[in-house]
Amino acid sequence: MAAGASVLNAFSFSGGFSVYAARGGATDVTSLDLSKFALASAERNYSLNTQISEVAACRHHVVQADAFKWLAESQNVYDIVILDPPALAKRKADTSQALQAYRKLASSGAKLTGKGGILISASCSAHIKADDFFDMVHAALKASGRKFKELQRTGQPGDHPAIFQESKYLKCIYVRML
Repeated sequence: MAAGASVLNAFSFSGGFSVYAARGGATDVTSLDLSKFALASAERNYSLNTQISEVAACRHHVVQADAFKWLAESQNVYDIVILDPPALAKRKADTSQALQAYRKLASSGAKLTGKGGILISASCSAHIKADDFFDMVHAALKASGRKFKELQRTGQPGDHPAIFQESKYLKCIYVRML
């Protein structure tokens, strides 16, 4: 998916998505996080992988900023935008506010995703139901006025089994912006 692409990894933490995008042939990867410690970890993880020719050839930038503010204000355009914030609904009472935050992220992410690019929006909030999250992403994208096509939805991987309802907290949607 990342071959030849410019990639924004918002809420990058230790840079896992950044390294994988570079390994996949991205030409340019930006890791965005508020935490100086997280970005130092992302830079270290990236440098530990530069023996891989695709990683060595990919430019890696780090941006220390509040992701919500930076995404809303940035004029940059990327081929792939990854939005994977930490849990925004730590309690059931946070659900409504968290959905609004995810909506704001999806809207900002759509603005930064170039035509034909891919927006990836994820949630690890156990109190947000998958259908509510996916519906909210669709609503945000429709409100943006941009046409889009959903490519895929994912949840718990096989190595992270969900035995009871509350353990089904991982959800992700891939959308091509047209």
